Amino acid sequence: MPTTRIFTSSEHAELLELVRDIARKELAPKAAEFEREEQFPRDLFRFLGELGVLGLAYPEEDGGLGLPAEVYLQVTEEIASVWASVAVGVSVHALSCYPIAIFGSEAQRRRLLPAMLDGTTLGAYCLSEPHAGSDPAAMTTTARRDGDEYVIDGTKAWVTHGGVADFYTVMARTSGKPGDHQGISCFVVPADTPGIEADAPERKMGLSASPTASIRFENVRVHVSRRIGEEGEGLKIALSALDSGRLGIAACATGLAQGALDVSLEYAKQRETFEKPIIQHQGVGFMLADMETAIVASRSTMLAAARLKDQCLPYSREASISKLLATDSAMRVTTDAVQVLGGAGYTRDFPVERYMRDAKIMQIFEGTNQIQRMVISRHLERGGSGQIHTLEHRTQAAEAQITPRRAA
Repeated sequence: MPTTRIFTSSEHAELLELVRDIARKELAPKAAEFEREEQFPRDLFRFLGELGVLGLAYPEEDGGLGLPAEVYLQVTEEIASVWASVAVGVSVHALSCYPIAIFGSEAQRRRLLPAMLDGTTLGAYCLSEPHAGSDPAAMTTTARRDGDEYVIDGTKAWVTHGGVADFYTVMARTSGKPGDHQGISCFVVPADTPGIEADAPERKMGLSASPTASIRFENVRVHVSRRIGEEGEGLKIALSALDSGRLGIAACATGLAQGALDVSLEYAKQRETFEKPIIQHQGVGFMLADMETAIVASRSTMLAAARLKDQCLPYSREASISKLLATDSAMRVTTDAVQVLGGAGYTRDFPVERYMRDAKIMQIFEGTNQIQRMVISRHLERGGSGQIHTLEHRTQAAEAQITPRRAA
């Protein structure tokens, strides 16, 4: 199990211990079978919702637990250490709820969030399109106003929970043309709305228990009360949500890497060659040391960004740094885990081959790691390196962006 943990209180430590125990007893025994059969564990999300995991970081008045982001991320990490598909699902659901929780009106939050946060309904986030992934402003999905309704037409691609979600958080163009950064709006659309169709799930390298599909919207009518924020605020809402989502993926990657190290370490202590455990051979021992170093660095970077978020300070750059470091590290760590186990690591008798396959997508979704480097370099161009967050930064950030209904 993870060797380094940072707690903000004894209650948080107890929560993490509880989640760790649940992950070990309830999730780990099911993971290999569900992944092999490409079966989505919907009941586990209801179970996690009942435990409060799906609403950890959202306010109590909306049905959440109101805990700090750094606690939520460590909980996600614990889940990812045994089953990445479930952890990614938790992160994507939180991402789908984010626009409502942060930018929604009080009426929208009261009406929609309780069922989302207690696991009754499961969400999916619809931003990317077949030809508009890293460039969301190029989206062509439209939402045309017709009286008290919008009519949505278009296709969203690479939708996690596509076809199994109960609601879709959809970004669609209400004005302008593809390429314009203005004119995109945000909607929360029930999955059973007429005109929504899910294509067959993608056949993927990893995360096989997490369905990913294209979602087609054809003459889908949505009441104006399901628009989040004002018309034209959608892209800013989406990018704000992605900052939060990138921390979720950093947590998934860190947990996945930790799980791979846990298996590797146990194996290296038991497997003997030349009359001693292989961990005592420098080639293996140093590899394990590098794996531990990468994981601790990823976790520290993630939690540093989370603390900025919890203080309502700008954290976009730090979220990109965290996502970049954690996911690149997870790819290296899981690859090395297979190497430590040798031939055994290449078989399905051990989970490290699955961890290695699952790690790759984390360098791609929530913005590829090339996009993260672009984000970081633009922050460097604007503000230099090692920015210090002060009250002045907080004030400037608040004035520079649209004002959410609550702290993001």
